[in-house]
Amino acid sequence: MSDRNSHVKQHIIARVKNGDLPPSSQWHHEDAALSKQECIDLFESQVISRHLDLHSRVMQKQGQSFYTIGSAGHEGNAAYGKAFRYTDMAFLHYRSGAFFVQRAKQVPGETTIYDMLLSFAASSDDPISGGRHKVLGSKTLFVPPQTSTIASHLPKAVGTAFSIQLAKNLNVESTLPNDGVVVCNFGDASSNHSTAQGAINAAAWAAYQNIRLPLVFICEDNGIGISTPTPSGWIHANFAHRAGLIYISCNGLDILDTYIASQRAEKIAREKQKPVFLHVRLVRLLGHAGSDTESSYRKKEAIEETENNDPLLHTASMLIDQGLMAPGAICDLYVSIDLRVQQVAAEVISKPKLDSAKAIMQSIMPKPTEVLKNKQKVARIAQIGKAQRDILFQHEKHNLGKKQHLAKLLNWTLLDLMAQHNNIILCGEDVGKKGGVYSVTTKLIDKFGSKRVINTLLDEQSILGLSIGLAHNNFLPIPEIQFLAYVHNAEDQIRGEAATLPFFSNGQYTNPMVIRIAGLAYQKGFGGHFHNDNSFAVFRDIPGLVIACPSNAKDAVLLLREAVRLANEESRVVIFIEPIALYMQKDLLSAGDGLWTHEYHAPNAQQDKKQAQGLAIHASHAGEDKNEALSIITYGNGYYLSMQAQARLRDRGINIRVIDLRWLAPLDEIGIITAVKNTVNVLIVDECRQTASISEAVVTLLQEQTEGHKLSRICAQDSFIPLGKAAYEVLPSCEQIIDKVLVELE
Repeated sequence: MSDRNSHVKQHIIARVKNGDLPPSSQWHHEDAALSKQECIDLFESQVISRHLDLHSRVMQKQGQSFYTIGSAGHEGNAAYGKAFRYTDMAFLHYRSGAFFVQRAKQVPGETTIYDMLLSFAASSDDPISGGRHKVLGSKTLFVPPQTSTIASHLPKAVGTAFSIQLAKNLNVESTLPNDGVVVCNFGDASSNHSTAQGAINAAAWAAYQNIRLPLVFICEDNGIGISTPTPSGWIHANFAHRAGLIYISCNGLDILDTYIASQRAEKIAREKQKPVFLHVRLVRLLGHAGSDTESSYRKKEAIEETENNDPLLHTASMLIDQGLMAPGAICDLYVSIDLRVQQVAAEVISKPKLDSAKAIMQSIMPKPTEVLKNKQKVARIAQIGKAQRDILFQHEKHNLGKKQHLAKLLNWTLLDLMAQHNNIILCGEDVGKKGGVYSVTTKLIDKFGSKRVINTLLDEQSILGLSIGLAHNNFLPIPEIQFLAYVHNAEDQIRGEAATLPFFSNGQYTNPMVIRIAGLAYQKGFGGHFHNDNSFAVFRDIPGLVIACPSNAKDAVLLLREAVRLANEESRVVIFIEPIALYMQKDLLSAGDGLWTHEYHAPNAQQDKKQAQGLAIHASHAGEDKNEALSIITYGNGYYLSMQAQARLRDRGINIRVIDLRWLAPLDEIGIITAVKNTVNVLIVDECRQTASISEAVVTLLQEQTEGHKLSRICAQDSFIPLGKAAYEVLPSCEQIIDKVLVELE
């Protein structure tokens, strides 16, 4: 250890022995309704957390530990580890060691020191992440694991808190207790992040409208973010007078003051169902992490002043002053815990590590059987009879037997799904009375009410955070992102939160959902890159994510039903991209032909699943002639254009096969290879930009795993989409497809 680390470790005993301690607490332990043993117990949790931090740095120098962001200075959070129930779901940042230690004491049989050291050592025996990361997490303790959080966990804390009362109102069998509270802590520097600001604003926005939200935000204010100081008084000035938010402040160095404030926050959140902002003032010891040389940006005098405010010294002062422990007993406890941590550490370093890519990746996608086994509750799936469906579709009774376009059949599919699954929640901007920008959610609020069809504030981070939080409490959320380009405002909620949870919890935690996104290009008279976004590359490299994209109404029904099944039964996160330009499209070859409309069929679980899992569609339209001259692989608007090209080429005596991918991740590699095996010429038509488009993956697949194919591509230009007719200058067209086919077949 560096001299600074040694000093922090040794000065506790020296100062206790010398009686060189800060002033005692302003409170007596009886004011906090804490017994002598409970006070000692809190101090023990603080000491355990400290020695775990210190020894992690020893292990790191020996190549045995791989994470040294510790909790030193923040040990006062043991107080709210005690004040809240262990069933109050806690979303924690990385300086929450004492909280985690104290919470574990509420559940008999927990082996916290051993478990945390396994995590430090990245052992595959680590009970939460299986050696994938040092995280604070536990299924038993209701602590979903987080990695290096910079406020990304706040939106889902808001969503989880919202879900508690919602579950009661809708009689959904929830994972969390009906009187539960959600706890979420973060640093003062993180409070400035747009994600934190958005989440806190969303909570206040909801509370201002008297929406019940049993949530406690805990800002642990140590006055510095890595090397950047927080302006003095900034947290109080920023949050003390926010509408809808109850502000409480305490001295995080004083364990009794922190416990009293935590009890007050807990009582308000639980009984009044209101969000609380608990501002805990404390210090940071030992720099940001083991690799951080604090002396490079802080003066020695400032570092020493901080060390003199060590929370362990403050608690020791209170224990001695109030006659709860003698100085010798404090020193003995401190040394004995140090030895215990060292002994356990010596044991864990020999425990197994992850040693193969297969082992590492096995938790990216939860196994369906394990998901069902681990679920505390399984949502009821109702069997909807004819009489019930007649009522459900009464407003459409004159249309049900008629062929319809994509938007209409998506709407009807959502009607059926929400009737079948009482835990589906639809949420997003304008999805209520307006029915969404394109009427896909029209009438749903009339059928299911505002508790199941939720108009959110205009903030994609909050929409996705709400959904992740709902999924934590056994809901099946279907959030809507109004336009594909809007998702970039919140992509970390998918990439860094939703998709990683099974991975970092070894499959113990999941957040299943279907994220509906209106997107892609070809919108006549409605343009600009913010609405005509023809790139979903942001999703394609996220491990475990499923991406579906229907090109027509018939497929949309099957794909959406299968997406919900995947979320419900396999806990998958599904991105469901809906091509805006095809929402209302009815005709294919000429005005009034109705070839792009389809009938709607009532749900049939087994049949729907079987049809939807046929990942590649073969649509040759070549009669009995199976000798097509060329295969086109495409999706979305590209499929629509390619079908037009197919008809016009057939008039010239040229038969081509058109393959609609439908499922864009994971790609059905075997299906693609099989579909093109009898054609030498293969053309990939991709409406997304040439760079980073899915066409690159298809070309790579065929180049690496097949022989004898002549491959070519038509893609959009590497350009943003301009307004008006100019948009079509940078997008593929039917004419381009025809010309390319003719050239390839020369």
